[in-house]
Amino acid sequence: MTSRKYIDVHIIQTVPPANLNRDDQGNPKEAHFGGTRRSRVSSQAWKRATRLHFAERVPQQDLGTRTKRVAGKLTERIADTTGLDSATAARLSGALLAPLGITAGKKEGDTAYLFFYGRRQLDAVAALVQDRAAELAALDDADLAAEVKQLPVREAFRAGHPIDVALFGRMVADIPALNVDAAVQVAHALSTHTTELEFDYYTAVDDENEKEETGAGMIGTIGFNSATLYRYATIGLHQLVDNLSDEKSAAEAVTQFLTSFARAMPTGYQNSFAHHTLPRLVAVTVRTDQPVNLISAFEEPVTPGTGTHAGIAPASISRLAHEQLTAFRAWGDAPSFTAHCHTLSPEHGGTLDALEQAFGAARPFDALLADLNTHLTGGEAR
Repeated sequence: MTSRKYIDVHIIQTVPPANLNRDDQGNPKEAHFGGTRRSRVSSQAWKRATRLHFAERVPQQDLGTRTKRVAGKLTERIADTTGLDSATAARLSGALLAPLGITAGKKEGDTAYLFFYGRRQLDAVAALVQDRAAELAALDDADLAAEVKQLPVREAFRAGHPIDVALFGRMVADIPALNVDAAVQVAHALSTHTTELEFDYYTAVDDENEKEETGAGMIGTIGFNSATLYRYATIGLHQLVDNLSDEKSAAEAVTQFLTSFARAMPTGYQNSFAHHTLPRLVAVTVRTDQPVNLISAFEEPVTPGTGTHAGIAPASISRLAHEQLTAFRAWGDAPSFTAHCHTLSPEHGGTLDALEQAFGAARPFDALLADLNTHLTGGEAR
């Protein structure tokens, strides 16, 4: 494994009235932090949104999928590549997966848990029997099991990971050999300020009401809040290189993750709230000691400022920059690379100066990605 290197991502993002990620009551998730109630979006919600954003930009075959129906998917591939009927292909599929020891689910053909694998990995497993499919199908169950046991099925799932499996990892409780350590950790997003739960009372009219009928055809409420969120993630580049077995591929995976993590948005109630926003700030640091979450900047909740600090987002950005600078001075562990992209106006001069001291010169987002890639691959950033 290469020497330790961590890429920390700090994002300040304002979200209008929304219910991005609901709890068991259907209301926006919350947390107490710094003695007050904050809006919260779970790490799982933003990781899924990030994975779905990958799928819009990366060829499907280069991505992973997470499902209990791995046996059915393998059956489809065997049938497509060998011409066998579905029943025979299902028999071969079951024989290939049996030596792995994946716990069966309650429904026939399902696994007991979601299995995260690369589509090309499943193609590689199907290819193991492609040239011998008819021969293997003619064997009885005992002989088929003995033949398949000699095939490198486990090795196919342990090599050639797609970037989403390499980034987010894979946990297979009863087969530790198939585990992939995640290279990315994502924190729960928290509002930088105190929030209040509100409710939208809505009615829907029945379009086919008779003229003499009055009232709504449906009445209900949706919980919502609005918040400026602090979002944080860290990428262990050394683990990502180990998962992908290639430094250049790892650097490209970092670019893909940052692009999707910055632009993706959880879709909870999006048709009701259209909460599509972009971050006000994306700041990136590369460290060789340890990852550092700067949430302590917001333990004391931000309140709207005045003058050049009017608004929650500018005040939050100012807090974050000063927290980063304070960490420099107290611990003396300056990052090896810093970069940031922001949407503040020139009137926020003091905050802009603090941002530059904390996170280097401002760059457009594309330039930030390019400079980071250059740094990670051994070049010199601009």
